[in-house]
Amino acid sequence: MPKRYIGRCSEQAAAHAQGRALEIKGTWFTPNLCLLKPTPCRSVPQPRPRTANPDTMWFVEVAWRKVSAIAWAYLWSILFWMSLAFLAAGEDKVRIWERGLHTSYWTALLVDGAFLLTAALLTPPVFAIVHRYPISKPIRFGRVAGYVLGSALYIVACASLGWILSPPWNIPAQRFEQRSWHGFVTGFYSFAVMIWNYIIVLGAAHAYEYFKRARDQELELQQALATSELQALKSQLHPHFLFNTLQGISALIDTEKERAKVMVLKVSNLLRTALQCASSDVISLDEELKFVDDYVGVEKMRLEDRLEVRWQIDPATRQLLVPQLIMQPLVENAIFHGVACCRGGGWIEISSRRAGSMLEIAIRNSVGGKSQAGTGLGLQNTRARLKHLYEDDATLCFDHGSDGVATASLVLPAIGQHKEAAKEMLASNLHA
Repeated sequence: MPKRYIGRCSEQAAAHAQGRALEIKGTWFTPNLCLLKPTPCRSVPQPRPRTANPDTMWFVEVAWRKVSAIAWAYLWSILFWMSLAFLAAGEDKVRIWERGLHTSYWTALLVDGAFLLTAALLTPPVFAIVHRYPISKPIRFGRVAGYVLGSALYIVACASLGWILSPPWNIPAQRFEQRSWHGFVTGFYSFAVMIWNYIIVLGAAHAYEYFKRARDQELELQQALATSELQALKSQLHPHFLFNTLQGISALIDTEKERAKVMVLKVSNLLRTALQCASSDVISLDEELKFVDDYVGVEKMRLEDRLEVRWQIDPATRQLLVPQLIMQPLVENAIFHGVACCRGGGWIEISSRRAGSMLEIAIRNSVGGKSQAGTGLGLQNTRARLKHLYEDDATLCFDHGSDGVATASLVLPAIGQHKEAAKEMLASNLHA
């Protein structure tokens, strides 16, 4: 073997050991020691990870919910009617025994179970029809006539299903007969019992729809009441916010008119932003932080270097949903009762982080000097709004530490802005 080829093979082996390609006459090769010959390098396209289509997932979820609801409806229907089959079999056993015939209880249970199973299979469709076309005020005689004629269809369906599920039972002969046209016709002899079952199912379906509508109306009224109370709580924030801000502006009107004008413009922008989002109960944390930043800018014009602001915001929390104006009263309290009352000024730190399924927001501030007594409206309002929106899933804690640091902590459910289910969950909490 030529030395030049041996050296090339050695070089290939070294390249393979080092995990690198080898260049031969301007062409890159990867060595293949198994075949002892150069193999051209190829760029193998990596398969892209498949991401689920949100629309497809939504359709699958909706379809699964429908299938699950239908399955539960049939399960409860079969359980109800089959429980009656045991009583009916005992009754038939006694009646047949009085006639001098001896039929086993299990045979009677099989015959009655097949008959009542037809009613169990037809109950969910009747409930579905009543849900779609209920008889309600004003009473429509067309629907009443439709349900009267529907009894004939119910009898035909019941007799057909009974003929399919079980062969005809000959009581005098005490045996099952072959399925025939005559056996199918004899299935209609129990039409009175079928009509009675139809009336029971129809009445139960209308009763269920009536109570369901009454419950929905009650929930709507509770939701409207809770929404109005929530709007009233939000409306309390505007005069409270204006009172404290205008008080700071009034201190600058006589001494620094230009700064007072700029503050008035900034306050008007804040109010405009608050009114634009007035129809939304929740906004993203990023939008809430922008509003708080603008408010802090107004306070910095009044306090100047006496106010130091620190931000510790986790980027992963910026798109989570929070109630509108939930942080502004807490920041206002921190500035008004913690920083402004200290002649040397102080600091305020605003932080957020995600802990599992919860969003934690902390507002810490230095405490110095003697603060003015407040009305407590900010904390009361915040707790009341959290109660309306999240029930017991959200908390507000305030701690006045001995180290001269006050901390207001908000713990909320971490709900993403992209989820439409967030609004549904909050709406369900409103009328719960």
